[in-house]
Amino acid sequence: MFRLNFKIALRSLMRYRSISLINVVGLAIGISSCLLLLLYISYESSYDKQFKDSEKLYQGMINLYDVDGSILRTIDQTQNVLAGTLKSEFPEVVESARLTDIYPRLIQAGNNSLKLESRYADPEVLNIFDYTFLSGNPGKALVDPNSVVLTESAARKLFGSTQVLNRTVRFEDQAILKVSGVIKDLPANITYNFQALTTWKLFENLNEWPKAPAWGNHNYYTLVKVKANSNIATLNDKLKGLIQRNLKGAKEDIFLYPLTDIHLHGSFVGGQPSGGRIQQVHLFIGLSIGILMIACINFINLSTTNAQKRAKEIGVKKTIGASRFSLILQFGLESLLLTALSILLSVVIVEFSLPWFNSLLGIQIVIDYVNPTTWLLLFGVLIFTGVIAGSYPAFYLSGLSTIKSLKSALNARKGLSLSLRQALVVGQFVFAFVLIIATATIYKQIQYLKNKPLGYESSGLIEVPHEGLLYLKYDLLKSKLLKSGAILNMTQSSSGITDRKSTIRGLAWEGMSATDKNIDFDQIYTLDGFTETMGIKILAGRDFSRQFASDSVGLLLSEKAALVMRLKEPVGSRILYQGKQCTVIGVFKNIVWGNPGVVEAPMVIAYEDYSDVITMRLNPKMSLSESVVMVSKVLKELNPNFPAQIKFIDTLNELKLMDETILGMLANLFGGLSVFISCMGLFALSAFSAEQRKKEISIRKVLGATISQLMSLLSSGFLKLVLIGIVIAVPIAFVVMNKWLENFDVRTPLSIWLFLLSAFLTVFIALITVSWQTYKAAVSNPINALKYE
Repeated sequence: MFRLNFKIALRSLMRYRSISLINVVGLAIGISSCLLLLLYISYESSYDKQFKDSEKLYQGMINLYDVDGSILRTIDQTQNVLAGTLKSEFPEVVESARLTDIYPRLIQAGNNSLKLESRYADPEVLNIFDYTFLSGNPGKALVDPNSVVLTESAARKLFGSTQVLNRTVRFEDQAILKVSGVIKDLPANITYNFQALTTWKLFENLNEWPKAPAWGNHNYYTLVKVKANSNIATLNDKLKGLIQRNLKGAKEDIFLYPLTDIHLHGSFVGGQPSGGRIQQVHLFIGLSIGILMIACINFINLSTTNAQKRAKEIGVKKTIGASRFSLILQFGLESLLLTALSILLSVVIVEFSLPWFNSLLGIQIVIDYVNPTTWLLLFGVLIFTGVIAGSYPAFYLSGLSTIKSLKSALNARKGLSLSLRQALVVGQFVFAFVLIIATATIYKQIQYLKNKPLGYESSGLIEVPHEGLLYLKYDLLKSKLLKSGAILNMTQSSSGITDRKSTIRGLAWEGMSATDKNIDFDQIYTLDGFTETMGIKILAGRDFSRQFASDSVGLLLSEKAALVMRLKEPVGSRILYQGKQCTVIGVFKNIVWGNPGVVEAPMVIAYEDYSDVITMRLNPKMSLSESVVMVSKVLKELNPNFPAQIKFIDTLNELKLMDETILGMLANLFGGLSVFISCMGLFALSAFSAEQRKKEISIRKVLGATISQLMSLLSSGFLKLVLIGIVIAVPIAFVVMNKWLENFDVRTPLSIWLFLLSAFLTVFIALITVSWQTYKAAVSNPINALKYE
């Protein structure tokens, strides 16, 4: 029986090959879009879950309190003494380790000199994470202070091989390190990745500031592994008051948070998780389901549209004794076969699309055909799509009246079938319109943030790392570059103008209130020439200058800092900053230092010879390429062991909006695909309607109706469906995008013109879609439809 139905199904697909092809292609596009999104969702959801005992891994977090006891904010960086304290005082903690932020470090092996993404870490980190060691002993790999663990790809880049145990490298041109281990390359979806891992002791040997125990500074990450079945809620209760016992007057508490939740649920409000990237994942889940449902709806519309052509076939089969169950089985098998072909085609589409998709998102997704989960996913999509897309056509076609089928009188049926198809088309355009609004809103928000005044002149600004011999040759570097004409000015600072890295609280000034102690100020350390180089406007006073020795205890305040301090005459005001009395010498216009979607924090700039970044303003009278070549040449001359890494400030600002840009591109891509599939469904329905009403059209034409009148008659019904979809979609789109915009402190308003233009575009697309079928029906020869009557 199955074999017979299978043959019939194949013959039917070949006989109606045009409908079958459209069905397969439309469904394949929907399934491939769904698969891509599901792969991305799986990738995001599996962050940090690749490690053994990942459910036992936690990160130390800190809640900062206001004077009234409420939680101001939650941070993920902790003190340098926390890891040791947790392990020694709390038996639930099996292992604990400190890690620094990731940073490109110069590592040299022979003639090879590379910048590798590196971290300093305690040896215990190798007991927390079960890295796959290709060589070396994880128990001893970081015991020697002058040792380094490399990833497989890093070892190949440096030595051309992974068999490099005990070979030496030069680190940051300051220390000779021995390779104590080579590990398998880390997956991209882990929080604490690296290419080179060096010891915490080396960190202390090369720098003074990490050595002293400091309960008041939050600069490092603390990771712990707890005992099995530990009650984390109870442990977090025990951790309350730990900082106060070691730092009198501290208004903060430590708690442990699952490492596997950091990536998706890393945003906190009032000390409680409030979302994060999980919101984007939820958005993509809805998008994947919506696109698949649109493809299924399109499949249903095309299948039922084909019923007119198969009416006599169904009538004959029923006449000779075919049961409804056998017809359901036959049409269900046809749908399942079409779905299987669509799945195969979609896998091909996904394989060809993955390199571009990975490049776009900066991720590493592959389809693992060896993994049983992959086959369960594909089989699940097959069954789900086959049931959803194939069940209604099978029941609809098998239930056609025998007499009406033989008379080809399906146009007499005006009941559920047509109403359901209309409802499905409305549903398609509801989803499509929401995506059009989403794409337009995301684009408008990105443009709004891009056009937001930065408070400085970003055009022509470049930055390079302050490293190696440049610390000793900074003045010589500046002199040579100014003399070459490549730059107009240069400055050094603790962080770049686009990179919000440091904050401070606890400043004191005359007339402050008790709550003012808890105001967080952004802070930058610099010497002279900072505001001039950046193009920051001084509103009062002056910039730092080496001509004034008193500037060593001078401060610059942002306009907002002077406002929150309520200083009537900011210049000359005395402020207690980091334990010393400083004098405000200038007030500058607010700048966008961090996320452009967040309201600027008050900022203080201090005069301090502590620098990680050198920023230069290029000379606009020289060509860009000439200036960059000259800067690179001088950098290589003065700091030969370090590669010149030049970054444009405009590019760094664009990177801040990368998540929103990617979201906009994906919404644009999958929104376009959903509109395309929806239009295929509308095309099918218009073809079905034209076929149903061909006699009516012929009679009207004989009675004198014009082509424009007939096209208007045929199109009006479809446009009504689209308009109904738009009316339903407007409040949905408004709520969804308003919720998304709440993620930004600075946001564009949801304009009524945006909705009107999107509605016009949707109606225009729909009108273009149905115009061909309506025109074809309107110009047809009425004799062909009426000659048998």
